[in-house]
Amino acid sequence: MKTHYNSRHSGFTLLETVIAIGVLAVLLTGFMVVFAPAADGIRKSINVQQADRMASALEQELVTLRNKDFTTGFNKAFKWIESKGNATDALLVYQYRGKISGSLRADNTPEPEPSLKDKLPGKDYVVVPMVRRRSDANLAKDLEAVEGAVYLVKCTQLIFSGGQLITGTAGSIKDPKTGTAVASADLYPEAVIAFSAEFHMLPAKTAAYISGSEFTKKFNAAKNPVFTRNLAVRR
Repeated sequence: MKTHYNSRHSGFTLLETVIAIGVLAVLLTGFMVVFAPAADGIRKSINVQQADRMASALEQELVTLRNKDFTTGFNKAFKWIESKGNATDALLVYQYRGKISGSLRADNTPEPEPSLKDKLPGKDYVVVPMVRRRSDANLAKDLEAVEGAVYLVKCTQLIFSGGQLITGTAGSIKDPKTGTAVASADLYPEAVIAFSAEFHMLPAKTAAYISGSEFTKKFNAAKNPVFTRNLAVRR
């Protein structure tokens, strides 16, 4: 006696396959609807934390004396905010790996740690937030140990107009109440300089790019910052 097998039951029919694909598509769509906002929220949270670190580093560095170029932190902040229109003295904000052991540089910053081989964070190096002018001699070495992106920062003073603070003129500091240009920090009549800081992410973070003509083009054409912070420095 021979046993006959029905070939219909040896696999899925076309209809069953189509139905299975349809169910899978519905499940995937539902998953993306639920998961995408959560993932976007995580990315925004990380971006906000990074933005806060960069803004805090800028605000602190503006009043930190690292050499004898300025007599006070307020004088330094005045000049750095005033130099927004100059690509040579453009401000760059970034984080770099600084060596824990060894002596500090003349400006009291740790030597960069360019190599990660056999190095452990917290034991061999720490991540240091840093703000430097483009013309700073230490910038090129820092870039060899950069962690993350490098940001170009453009600072513009905020002045009073119609009872509220508005963005002033790039590359100049004025009396925030009268609008009269001020030549130096010693002649500035107020105790606080309020300013807007625009952070622009650079497309490259090598010393060759930042010292070259492409950076100057980026500086002159920079629009639509990644984020903006209204900050202030005090005497």
